[in-house]
Amino acid sequence: MIKRFFSKKHLPVTLLVIALAMFGFGFALVPLYTLVCKTTGINGKTAGPSILGEPAEIDTSRWVTIQFLATNNANLDWKFYPETITLKLHPGENKLIYYYAENLSGQGMTVQAIPSVTPGLAAKHIKKTECFCFTQQTFKAGEKRHMPILFHVDNSLPKNINTFTLSYTLFNADKYKKSNRTLGRP
Repeated sequence: MIKRFFSKKHLPVTLLVIALAMFGFGFALVPLYTLVCKTTGINGKTAGPSILGEPAEIDTSRWVTIQFLATNNANLDWKFYPETITLKLHPGENKLIYYYAENLSGQGMTVQAIPSVTPGLAAKHIKKTECFCFTQQTFKAGEKRHMPILFHVDNSLPKNINTFTLSYTLFNADKYKKSNRTLGRP
């Protein structure tokens, strides 16, 4: 039976079917990867905005250390760094920190900060109420800002995670500017 599929007569059709199946599998990997990351919390992607509800109970029996990092994407002429490098807090405790950004490019620019958490399992336990990473940031040439992050670490953070890193990479988003137009209007 296998010889039949790979005979000279059927080989082009067989190879075409294999190529199409591989192409389809490649497209299926993106949503599958996203689903697995969202479900398991791997890949260091943090959740979106957290809604302020009742304050979380603060777990004063343990401490968690968070290290903050910043990176500019290649060829981005900016100053970008956390104003706090390391922070120690109790799970459930709200904290406000700032990142500093300055546009040195000589022209107006829109940027987007993409967060990442290491180890990835800690990502789903960071609850951000306010973060400059939620929206694109437009800066004039030479403009400087102190950009806030208001967050807490969920009490459900596994006990074996005592230290983790929250990192932001700044990208030029000029090609991806969100339109201010409303539906139906030019």
